[in-house]
Amino acid sequence: MSRRAVRQLSEWLPALVVFVVVIGLWEGLDRALHVEQFLLPRPSAIVSAVWTQRHTLWPAGWYTFKEALGGFLIGSSLGVLAATFVGRFKTAGNALMPIFIAANAVPIIAFAPIFGAWFNPISAASKMAVAAVLCFLPVMVNTLRGLQSAKPRQIELMRSYAAGELEIWRRVRVPTALPFLFTALKVASVLAMIGAIVGEYFGGALNALGVLINSNASVFHFETAWAGILVASILGVALYAVVVLAERLVLSWSPQARSS
Repeated sequence: MSRRAVRQLSEWLPALVVFVVVIGLWEGLDRALHVEQFLLPRPSAIVSAVWTQRHTLWPAGWYTFKEALGGFLIGSSLGVLAATFVGRFKTAGNALMPIFIAANAVPIIAFAPIFGAWFNPISAASKMAVAAVLCFLPVMVNTLRGLQSAKPRQIELMRSYAAGELEIWRRVRVPTALPFLFTALKVASVLAMIGAIVGEYFGGALNALGVLINSNASVFHFETAWAGILVASILGVALYAVVVLAERLVLSWSPQARSS
């Protein structure tokens, strides 16, 4: 346990040192060069705004986090279902895959006003749709790659024991795909928060974090706007950490998971 703790500390220490150095340089150069606050507020001012505006920022952050979480769950679930369908029916998959890629190649900022027109722009549904579109393709592509990464010898061995396709899928393809799936979920957890914030820039509830950031920036309250960005980052990292914890619990049988 002590060796594991020391190893984990040594892995996190360089990132922590770089973070402290960057924040220190940011604060020091901002003060020394007298940078205008509308260009780049000081980290100390941003943290102070997080505290003084906590009664506004954190409820707004929680509202946006729920939108991101809904989009994350919807997009990831659809991605897994699409990967299963494409992997099982290759002819249909070859026809649908270019459509999936083309839809995801469209800049997400173009979808936001369209989803606002389809759904109530004030409701959370349009923001969940934007987040779901961002999460869909990474999860689908990585899950499909995982399902197709099963070793042919394992499949032949299962068939030699008269195992059906469903049993092969459950005992061989799914365990092989799980590491790929969790890699995609970690990417999607970050994209979901981005999608929710972008959707709120085109309209949303007054207590939404994206609306709060946009409105404060428009009236030159840049410390509060940056504080909203910091809150969004913290919540995005929290969702990422939940996915990492779930990965370690689900993949406890994996040698790579045990070593990490």
